[in-house]
Amino acid sequence: MDDPQVDDYVRWGDLEGWVYFKDPQYYITIEIGVRPKPNCEYTREEKHKYIHTLICCFPWDWNKLEYVHTRKNRYGKTLEDMEIYIREF
Repeated sequence: MDDPQVDDYVRWGDLEGWVYFKDPQYYITIEIGVRPKPNCEYTREEKHKYIHTLICCFPWDWNKLEYVHTRKNRYGKTLEDMEIYIREF
């Protein structure tokens, strides 16, 4: 895969996840995990509800990515809610 896009689901070796951010010149981040954020005793109102685990993938490694599918709705809880589809290249 030479041109990964945000909201593509990709495999990279033993890792897999959603492309979360893309800067075409420098890197993409791949979200490999999400977990609930613990409550903070010092914050009155929690703005962020989850901790996202991201890894960086640089352009020279993009050819090692395997495309799986793409999602239309990043806020869905299930694959059906995300409305996944296969992007045409």
